[in-house]
Amino acid sequence: MQHILDVGQHMAGSVNKVILIGNLGREPDTRAMQSGDKMVSLSVATSENWRDRQTGERREKTEWHRVVIFDPNLVEIAEKYLQKGSKVYLEGQLQTRKWTDQSGQEKYSTEVVLQRFRSTLTMLDSRADSGGGGDYASSSGSELGDAPSTPTDGAPSTPADFDDEIPF
Repeated sequence: MQHILDVGQHMAGSVNKVILIGNLGREPDTRAMQSGDKMVSLSVATSENWRDRQTGERREKTEWHRVVIFDPNLVEIAEKYLQKGSKVYLEGQLQTRKWTDQSGQEKYSTEVVLQRFRSTLTMLDSRADSGGGGDYASSSGSELGDAPSTPTDGAPSTPADFDDEIPF
């Protein structure tokens, strides 16, 4: 069988894609940027469960992920439908940024960022009161449900004023 892919020869460039399925640990936090656009930050928990071989006890480890949404359509969905405890599926990219805290120390934060392109947010809750679940993608040509369609210019939009607006 010659179906083995030689990644070194066939993969051009590189890939930065993150997929998370987890629950919101707090209410979505919406902020206005200097550009007038809105962004939403989420705190998403993923949990791993296993049984300790020595004691037989159930163990759990929770990992917390900072998620920042810039895509206007996904911002609108997050504002309308997400709340603390909501279960979500999301796709974005890892980004690390540098910022200075109040004491002048340089800090670094790594976040999962949902930009205008190649980002997805799906609500996995089946609650009737959630306003209707759904799959929302920011890829061009994707169905956005109730969200208005926004023309896009093809350039990723990382706001220049992002660094000085957050630490969380």
